[in-house]
Amino acid sequence: MRSFYKVCLATLPLTILVGARQYSPLRYSRTTAYSVKDYYQGSDFFDDWDFYTGSDPTGGNVIYQSKSDAQSKGLAYVNGDSDNDNDNENDNGDTDSHSSSSSSSSSIVLAIDSTSTVAAGGDRDAVRISSQTSYSGGLFVLDASQMPVGCSVWPSFWTVGPNWPYGGEIDIVEGINNQAQNQMTVHSGTNYTCTIDTNDSDEYTGSVLASNCYSTESSDAGCSIMDSSSTSFADGFNNAGGGVFALLWENSVGLSMWHFARSDIPADLTSQAPTPSNWGTPSGFWSAQTCDIADNFYEHQMVIDTTICGNWAGGAYSQSGCSGTCTDMVADASNYVDAKWVINYVAVYQ
Repeated sequence: MRSFYKVCLATLPLTILVGARQYSPLRYSRTTAYSVKDYYQGSDFFDDWDFYTGSDPTGGNVIYQSKSDAQSKGLAYVNGDSDNDNDNENDNGDTDSHSSSSSSSSSIVLAIDSTSTVAAGGDRDAVRISSQTSYSGGLFVLDASQMPVGCSVWPSFWTVGPNWPYGGEIDIVEGINNQAQNQMTVHSGTNYTCTIDTNDSDEYTGSVLASNCYSTESSDAGCSIMDSSSTSFADGFNNAGGGVFALLWENSVGLSMWHFARSDIPADLTSQAPTPSNWGTPSGFWSAQTCDIADNFYEHQMVIDTTICGNWAGGAYSQSGCSGTCTDMVADASNYVDAKWVINYVAVYQ
């Protein structure tokens, strides 16, 4: 999620293709299991997150709701704690097809309003939350059984530091409209020398979209890698029962990101003793050899949100295979029935 102005990287050709070889565990500063620092799950999940209520910095057609308003409108709740559980039923009256195998009764739901009448070009109620705790490194994990999908929809899970862009930004999950694969992006704000190491393409399996991470308020494309997996985003992710996204932030080594489909989640992660050195080649890697990680990224809060249209989803709408216009789509409430996160947990290990 870009903090100010969004550049449409998804419409660029994949000009730098990379291969996939085994990722050497020697790149990591440690090969032992990580320990839980913070584990966000269950009925008290929202006690540790703040609800953003300002205008959308990316120009989206949304009105971000306070905690009380989001909960009263059924846009933010925990399954099992609210009458809004009925929202998880499908047209046949059965529970969500993924819930029995990939989500617990205490999963967290963050949704876009899908019932109100809104004029074309108007704004829909939405949710954006940020962790109350800040971090300057560690292993960050999001386990979700569903992510928002649909034309005009722009979901993201990211971390961001103070005084953007100087504290940096790390986009772990992000995409728009009919995008089929997850786009991972890093934004640095201190100098021009933070780049993706395209000379060591065996260190990640994704495809580089842009290699210069330096960002400003008026030019913030950052350096992006597109995941190669068709189950890493949108319908492909949801149809696979969801899965896990992980960011390993090591200041001395770099930033590594993985996606695991539900059936491929490492056993050590399931047992809460994750050992990333055993996970193989990450989808994306930003090396400390080509970017000063500690200087560019610090005191990050985690953010989960969904917006509509805006600088990216709106700007790329006509190239995304979506019908009509993005502003017209806002008026179609039925388009947002599946525009919701269903999250099993968020964890930080150190």
